[in-house]
Amino acid sequence: MKTVDCDYFVVGSGMAGLMTALHLAPYGKVVVATKQKLADCNSNFAQGGICCVADPEDTFDAHVEDTLVAGANLCNEAVVRQLVSEAPAGIRDLIDCGVRFTKREDGFWDLGREGGHSARRIFHAGDITGERCEAALIRTVLKCRGIELREHSMVIDLVVTKRIGIKGPNRCVGAYVLDTAENEIYAVRSANTILATGGCGKVYLYTCNPDTATGDGIALAWRAGATIENMEFIQFHPTCLYHPKAKRFLISEAVRGEGAVITDRHGRPFMHKYDDRGSLAPRDIVARAIDSEMKRTGAPYCCLDIRSQGRDFLKRRFPKIYKTCLDFGIDMAKDLIPIVPAAHYCCGGVQATTDGRTSLPGLSAVGETACTGLHGANRLASNSLMEALVCARLTAARLGPHPESLPEPLKIPNWRVGHAVTPDEAVLVAHNWDEIRRLMWDYVGIVRSNKRLERALRRVKTLRREIREYYFDYLVTPDVLELRNIALCAELIIRSAMKRHESRGLHYTLDYPSTKRKGEPTVLPGFDVDASIASSHIRRFGAQGSCRR
Repeated sequence: MKTVDCDYFVVGSGMAGLMTALHLAPYGKVVVATKQKLADCNSNFAQGGICCVADPEDTFDAHVEDTLVAGANLCNEAVVRQLVSEAPAGIRDLIDCGVRFTKREDGFWDLGREGGHSARRIFHAGDITGERCEAALIRTVLKCRGIELREHSMVIDLVVTKRIGIKGPNRCVGAYVLDTAENEIYAVRSANTILATGGCGKVYLYTCNPDTATGDGIALAWRAGATIENMEFIQFHPTCLYHPKAKRFLISEAVRGEGAVITDRHGRPFMHKYDDRGSLAPRDIVARAIDSEMKRTGAPYCCLDIRSQGRDFLKRRFPKIYKTCLDFGIDMAKDLIPIVPAAHYCCGGVQATTDGRTSLPGLSAVGETACTGLHGANRLASNSLMEALVCARLTAARLGPHPESLPEPLKIPNWRVGHAVTPDEAVLVAHNWDEIRRLMWDYVGIVRSNKRLERALRRVKTLRREIREYYFDYLVTPDVLELRNIALCAELIIRSAMKRHESRGLHYTLDYPSTKRKGEPTVLPGFDVDASIASSHIRRFGAQGSCRR
């Protein structure tokens, strides 16, 4: 088995991963692995922009307060204050990479406003901000000699010392990786592994996330023994385009920031009945309101109305959204835009500090994969890319000058195929994939209950057993690895939701409709590696343990 050595192993090629790699490159060899192409990531689909206080009439304190309110008093205020105050450095990093944010005619930044914000503070590049930022980062990374890029490389599992028989505290020392282009497995040996794999939107039937968002980093970290936090807080974006041919197309929150009003399908506004902020209320409130109106009226969708703005403005401010809607026969300047909520962002994830430190030595996490305490129970619009940029900078500042080292000597055992054979029942994978996503949408969606969660947990446990047997019996494929990861993330979401006996932010349950005075994070300890070593289910690599559990 081939082994690749590096000082820093970055998993993921979104803004968090690529920016971390760029900051680390001066300190040693960086390997970046991404399971498809570099641009196949959530960051590339971001429309709205990046939060950063720049208007002289805006303040860091106001941004902090907006974040705390949106997060339903579950944010870590010290974390919020740190990231908000360091956001300007993150914006400068992007500008240095060649990103050209939109400016007004007077030369000042054309700052946007989105739901939950008390001021205009969204840096954007039209309505394709993520695409522009990702393209600039890719161009910069390709020119960097210290970074080795490995596309079509999917991490199967992290390698930890306890599973390969090394005494002492458990730590991450690398990973097993499936090269999907060559259909071979190799190992990466590194003292510093950084997860930047994005979210888990594909756990749900309806999502605006790309197909890559299968919760890989969260699943990898938990199986390696890292602590997971706040997985019950799944943000459903309230305004995904409703059209039979419009797969996962998002109508940016910035559209509401420019005057769009949420209405029923007959054009009648209703948000004032749910919140004084109307259509500019935070996403959790808006998504629940739309869900409630759809269930009350039996309508399959609600609408956005921005007909008050002229066609010239819409084409200039939202060129991609305007063109896409027009391709589906919807003219934003004269038609209502049909919308439905869809799974969008995971506010929980691998428990991590702002500089990426997790509970497992040798493992860091940045971006949506991580749970730093910034978002609390609900993410304020456009805080995500801000977090990715700032935490990438902070993580590199910690790891770069003082990199961790590997225990010596260390050899990663060969991957053992055992009695596994070529898969011949792909229908099982397709069926289980579909069932997980449907039950999560039906039972663990915008509105939950104890009974729904109990049903979901029973079925997910059964599905995970079936998937585990399939995983051991057949050679690994990308579809099986992703199925294994979404099944685990589904169970983590359900278990976290069952532990929260209140309604807070994105977690609303019929059995506990009120919010407790004080909110606490929901913590799920990582997989017990010691128990897995003693388990009779041991197979595959090494003398003592298995990554194939």
